[in-house]
Amino acid sequence: MITGAGRGIGKRLAIGFAKAGAKVGLVGRNLRELESTHLEIEDAGGIALGLHADVCNFDEVSAAVGLLDREWGGVDVLIANAAVQGPVGPFIHNRPCDWAEVLNVNVQGVFNPCLAVLPQMVKRRSGKIVTISCDGATTPRAGFAVYSASKAAVARFVESLAEEVRDSNVQVNSMLPGGTYTSMTDEVLSAALRISDTELELATQIRLTGGMPAEKQLQLALFLSSERSNHVTGKLIRVQDDWKKLESDGLRPDVFTLRRTHR
Repeated sequence: MITGAGRGIGKRLAIGFAKAGAKVGLVGRNLRELESTHLEIEDAGGIALGLHADVCNFDEVSAAVGLLDREWGGVDVLIANAAVQGPVGPFIHNRPCDWAEVLNVNVQGVFNPCLAVLPQMVKRRSGKIVTISCDGATTPRAGFAVYSASKAAVARFVESLAEEVRDSNVQVNSMLPGGTYTSMTDEVLSAALRISDTELELATQIRLTGGMPAEKQLQLALFLSSERSNHVTGKLIRVQDDWKKLESDGLRPDVFTLRRTHR
C-alpha cells in the first residue's frame, strides 16, 4: 500500500514495486492521477488497486486498508509517501492556515495509515512500514521551516514506533530518496525570489537532470520492504548511503538516527 501514489516519488515506487511482482494498493485523493498510475501498471502486466482516500482522514484510510484486506488478505508493506511542501520562503511571511495543511498531510497523514495497518501486522507478527523523508529532517533548510519540521517529526515518530513494535517483528524505517524532479521542484523554482541561491541552484539542477534515478530509490525501498532488512528498524537512511552493507553488517543503536552525537 503506497500513499500519494498518483504522482512523483509515490508513482515511481508504485510502478517499480509492481514490476518487482508486488500487488500494489494505490492511495490518493486525486482520482485522475490514481487512474493514470493504475493504467501504467496494468499496461505493463502488473497488478494494482486504486483506493481513493485522503490520508488526513483516518476513516477513509481505514476503509482502504479494509478493502485490501478483503481483496488480497492484508497489507504486508506500507509506504507512507503522501506529502505537501507548503509555504516556501521566510517563516515570517508564512500564513498559519498553510502550516495546518503541511502538518495534517505530512504528519497526521503518516500516523493514520500506520495506525490502520499496524493491528494486522502485529497480529500476523510480520510487516514493513517505510516513510519518505527529506534532507530537511536532518539539515536546516532556510525557507522550508515548516516542511522540514514535519519531516523531522516523522523521523522521530519512526524511531519511537519502531521500538514499540520491535518485539512483534514489524520494522519501521524512513528513507531519504534524494533530490527528485516533482511538482514540488516547480514550486521551489516559482519562489525563486524568496529562497537562497543554494536552494534555487539545487532545484534548477534537479529540473535539468531529473534528480536521483528512480531505480536507486526503488532498490532501497525494496530492501526496506523485504525480509533482508528484518534486523533494520527505526532508521533514517539516504539513497546515497552505502546501505547495502546493512544487509550483512550489525548496526549500532545510534547510527542512521536523529540522535545527537555527544562529544
